[in-house]
Amino acid sequence: MIIAISGLHGTGKSTCAKALAEIFNLRYVSAGEMFREVAREKGFSIEELSKLSEIDKSIDLAIDERTKKEAEIGNVVLEGQLTPWIIANKGFKIYIAASKKDRIERISKRDGLTLEEAEKETLTRESSERKRYKEYYGINIDDLSIYDLIIDTSLFSKEETIKILEKIIKSVKNYLKEGKNK
Repeated sequence: MIIAISGLHGTGKSTCAKALAEIFNLRYVSAGEMFREVAREKGFSIEELSKLSEIDKSIDLAIDERTKKEAEIGNVVLEGQLTPWIIANKGFKIYIAASKKDRIERISKRDGLTLEEAEKETLTRESSERKRYKEYYGINIDDLSIYDLIIDTSLFSKEETIKILEKIIKSVKNYLKEGKNK
């Protein structure tokens, strides 16, 4: 089983991905964490590495290649902006959404930033990602038509969101076992 989870920063995609990996006994792989590791290794902030990635496409390509390899191994929850496109027609693709206000508040709390710092860093990073993904891959990450499921975490508690996702994925697994699709 392959589950791809994507969404903008601060939506709760990592929280959901980790929980689903545990529930379904799958591995968890985060493209965002890979990106943060590269930033730490190079001594850059995430914002700085995002800007560097606009002119050095090897950073994104290395992360994408590792993500592809993880998908080929299978039994994984892949979390990241491009994971639905990377796995193509394999797996179940989930988009996690949340209001901008909720996203910025979560990032501020998680990263110990002021709301203003969190908003500036997040919007700069997302703008850079949109530009890179369009330029490098021809992908519009705001086109949600690739997803099998979209859920807004602003509407539910963390626990409710995870329960909803668990029920839907169990239903999809049963449906696929019966050979009715894919």
